[in-house]
Amino acid sequence: MSDLKELEEKSIFTIREAQARFKNLAALWSTGKDSTVLVALARKAFFGRVPFPLIHIDNGIDFPETYEFRERLSKEWGLEVLVPKSIIKDDLSGVRCCGSNKTDALKRLMEERHFDGLFVSIRRDEHGIRGKERYFSPRDKEFKWDYKNQAPEIWDYISQTDDASHIRIHPLLHWTELDMWLYIKQEGIPVNPLYFAHNGMRYRSLGCTQCTVGIESQASTVDEIIEELKTTTTSERAGRMQDKEQENVMQRLRALGYM
Repeated sequence: MSDLKELEEKSIFTIREAQARFKNLAALWSTGKDSTVLVALARKAFFGRVPFPLIHIDNGIDFPETYEFRERLSKEWGLEVLVPKSIIKDDLSGVRCCGSNKTDALKRLMEERHFDGLFVSIRRDEHGIRGKERYFSPRDKEFKWDYKNQAPEIWDYISQTDDASHIRIHPLLHWTELDMWLYIKQEGIPVNPLYFAHNGMRYRSLGCTQCTVGIESQASTVDEIIEELKTTTTSERAGRMQDKEQENVMQRLRALGYM
């Protein structure tokens, strides 16, 4: 089992390093557990405040619990939350609600606000294509990511390119799903209530109401989720439609700038 203190220190180092390197930062916040842990780590890194805005891309059909959690925690933690609207229309993934259309909404906001760095709460263990990411990962003028041509990244050396439109920063790459829940328990971090079982079902990975399905579970507390994860053989994102598509759709989406 990973040492939570070591995981925390590495993530906080990455967050502080980004704050020192970039002029205009933002962070994606889906209200899911990972992005909420990222926000909690930023608060710890900067003594109880988050010195950059959070972005929640809204397609209008998130769960009611997601909107309530966003509003409640943003008030409790004093967060600045930007809410760009995503248009639901056909896209290459076939997942109209949460595919490349969300990337288009993010692109418009990034261009309007001139953000040069963007925190994203992905982990390497979530999906094969995310395992190819770096802690600091450049995106070109079209938001594209060249996953086949990445410079090696040694911990004390961070690769960047001068012609990038912005840099994606991934402070949680080295965490696992179980690490996240152990840290949530240790720190008492609030999480979206959809993660906890109700009538024998809960959500393990959160999207919107049209592309996320629950799993059978009786885990209604953080401790019960931790115990469930120790024995499960089901992948974390099994309930996400993007991960069920054929022809490497997730790889193509991420190459085009998807979160």
